[in-house]
Amino acid sequence: MKVIIIGAGVLGVSVARQLAVAGEDVLLLEQRGAGTGTTATTFAWINSSRKPDPDYHRLNLAGMEEHARLAERLPGTPSYFPSGALQWADAANEERLAVNVERLRSLGYPARWVTRDEATRIAGDLRIPAAVSSFAHFPGEGYVLPDLFVNSLLTDAEQHGATYALGEVVAIDDGPGEVAVTLAGGAVHRGDRVVLAAGRWTERLAARAGIDVPMVTDTGRGAQTVGLLGYARSPALDLRCVIHSPGLNLRPAAAGHTVLQALDLNADVDPADPPSVDGEIASTLVRRFSALLTGPSRAPRIDLRVGLRSLPADGHTVAGYASARSRVYCLVSHSGITLAPVLGRLVAAEMTTDQEQDLLRPFRPTRFAGLRRSEVEVDQHATGLGDQ
Repeated sequence: MKVIIIGAGVLGVSVARQLAVAGEDVLLLEQRGAGTGTTATTFAWINSSRKPDPDYHRLNLAGMEEHARLAERLPGTPSYFPSGALQWADAANEERLAVNVERLRSLGYPARWVTRDEATRIAGDLRIPAAVSSFAHFPGEGYVLPDLFVNSLLTDAEQHGATYALGEVVAIDDGPGEVAVTLAGGAVHRGDRVVLAAGRWTERLAARAGIDVPMVTDTGRGAQTVGLLGYARSPALDLRCVIHSPGLNLRPAAAGHTVLQALDLNADVDPADPPSVDGEIASTLVRRFSALLTGPSRAPRIDLRVGLRSLPADGHTVAGYASARSRVYCLVSHSGITLAPVLGRLVAAEMTTDQEQDLLRPFRPTRFAGLRRSEVEVDQHATGLGDQ
């Protein structure tokens, strides 16, 4: 079977690898470069922390478990780190944290209260502010290094026979006997199936094949899609896990670097006019990060990167054929980093065996059929402790 995958973000590359390992003929098309879209600007936290929908929670749990299995099989430098995560709450956030911990524990999700001293040992080289009053530890969570993760998946896919090529897709013809994908410049690739894994560009590309996949598409100042990350190159920290604290989220990166996220600042971020490294937003990040450092040092050096999230309109993953007769498989998720390994495996299984995978049944694109956007769209602004 010839499968054309459109989009070499973390989901497209994961599916490509699984299909190539299964012996299928795989062509992976990407317009800009593997992992350079949403995947390049993600906090990359592996979790199922705030997923109240039971089906979505189960899928994310499966994603967490699949990361551990994949890490044992994926060659190259490790990119997945089962570090656990901490959430710190002050008086304004205590109730929010307590309610979520209780909910998760009732579901059997590993979550426990820890003391300030325990939190300090788990976190590593950070100072916990005096205003923080409660601490929850989630030992089953972790993070990945997105660039390294995507490169490892792509390398393994190519070693198993997948072909990776750059090209802008301008048309998808979902015919009765084959699918034709036309690139800018006129080249046409034909296959038995297409996986549309184009992230935030999914709605526009799907429409070219007559398929409706409603996405949040606003990219203006403070839009739901907007996410700012800071990359602290100095000082080097011995940060040992993912941290969510009032005002600042942190995760480890390579070489002692730290990825920073302050959700409340997203409201002032305009992708068309990105914040400068010497502006007010950057200064706020420096101040909040400095407040968590254990000793005196020079002002942290922080680079800024504005990302745009891939948000299906109802907040849940889309995974499935556009219709019973379609050869186009639509795949997009806001939880792409957590779900990439399990979606890669399940999507490949559905395509190669024509057997429906139970975990994916609630997430078909056909759920939008006949509905107005106002009936499915939900507010996905990430603003609170533990949001993403």
